[in-house]
Amino acid sequence: MLTEHEKDGLVDIRDVSVDKTLPREQRIAEFVRQIKNPYRFKCGGIIINARFSSDGVSLEERLQALIR
Repeated sequence: MLTEHEKDGLVDIRDVSVDKTLPREQRIAEFVRQIKNPYRFKCGGIIINARFSSDGVSLEERLQALIR
């Protein structure tokens, strides 16, 4: 569980803005610079923790299984 201080330190992805005219590598670098941690950020009041699964199931496959 995150403390309030840790939650306050997370970047809200809605505040991230990247110039789409930049080359791909620069867009990625700019996104990472702004978001600080692409594996933990927030979207409004929701904290997002991204991680990879060792079972090889994609996010799309997980979401499809939820709506079936």
